[in-house]
Amino acid sequence: MSAPYARSRFSPELIVLSGCLIALITFGPRASAGLFQIPMTVEFGWGRDVFGLAIAVQNLLWGIGQPFAGAVADRFGAVRVLCVGALLYAAGLVVMAYATTPGMLQIGAGVLIGFGLSGCSFNLVLGAFGKLLPEKWRPMAFGAGTAAGSFGQFLFPPIGNILIETYGWQQALIVFAASVLLVLPLALALAKRKGADETTSEGPVPVPGQSIRQALGEALKHRSFVLLVLGFFTCGFQLAFITAHLPAYLKDAGLSATVGGWTLAVIGLANAFGSLGSGWLTTRMSKRWLLAWIYFGRSLAIAVFILLPPSPMTSILFGISIGLLWLSTVPPTSSLVMLMFGTRYMAMLYGFAFFSHQVGGFLGVWLGGALYEAYGNYTLVWWLSVALGIASGLINLPIKERPVDRTAALQPAE
Repeated sequence: MSAPYARSRFSPELIVLSGCLIALITFGPRASAGLFQIPMTVEFGWGRDVFGLAIAVQNLLWGIGQPFAGAVADRFGAVRVLCVGALLYAAGLVVMAYATTPGMLQIGAGVLIGFGLSGCSFNLVLGAFGKLLPEKWRPMAFGAGTAAGSFGQFLFPPIGNILIETYGWQQALIVFAASVLLVLPLALALAKRKGADETTSEGPVPVPGQSIRQALGEALKHRSFVLLVLGFFTCGFQLAFITAHLPAYLKDAGLSATVGGWTLAVIGLANAFGSLGSGWLTTRMSKRWLLAWIYFGRSLAIAVFILLPPSPMTSILFGISIGLLWLSTVPPTSSLVMLMFGTRYMAMLYGFAFFSHQVGGFLGVWLGGALYEAYGNYTLVWWLSVALGIASGLINLPIKERPVDRTAALQPAE
């Protein structure tokens, strides 16, 4: 039987296209954050820990807000959540552009962008795909949505470099803010048709009237979901650290800012292929083994990169290798959540998993800045990323790829 999906007034092709464009637009500016670290710290005399803390707060609040945004989207639809998120995101970029104190930077780059991302990032798009698309579309749509976000990472850093060099970093942020507002019209294609019902599911037996609290309690008692959530922590740690600190790491090694920007761009381009490939593999192999090999591969790529002398070639090759594994965790992770619990509360439950991802992101960015100021280099954080990747690969192996057991005694909420 097919998994449940709320029928839409739009065609699957338009839903996927609009969702992918939203993912591209919203992922691009936050993936370019590292480009602004050196211009801002030099102009205002801040340490890298100041900038790192703001981006760390952004990652943490993105994660904190994600389950709530997902719960609202599950209950009322994704359109309103996406629009509010986009407005907060754009406002945060504007405040960041005019920030002259660490406090203003925290409000703009940290609080506003963080909560904005929780409402309009690719996570909400994937939740909408799970509800609006037929089952046969979903795995590749998850991969396409993730790949589109990755293409935003390829597209925006070079544009950001050009804007910074031509007009200055403040104006670059204003242009980014204007681009985020394009989410508002695109979100309309992800509207659920009024009165649309849901079909039966091949996953767990649906619980009529199950509340949000019951759904979350069920998930937190499910060992495989807990393991999935714990493993996702490493993904956030590695990605956020590299996004925020790689350009500065390369600059310290004597390479130009252009090399840092193009390395981030190459990561995004390679990730587009990696995410699509992961979406394809998710339907053809064990999801837990796919996740394990992705985490092991990341650890190998990082270890090789930091052991080799930094150069433009090693940077680009690292960008390709880590990019192929960058967000390739998302299709198998989201597919496992849907397999375990169905689609009804998918946005919220995936959002909870993403909270773990963003706690990792907070620590990755914050430790990157704090340990740099303490030791004058990023060596310790690089090796911590390697160790966490190995640990997460092992954590994913015991996951059981089957629906949660819902006995007949399970009663609906009153």
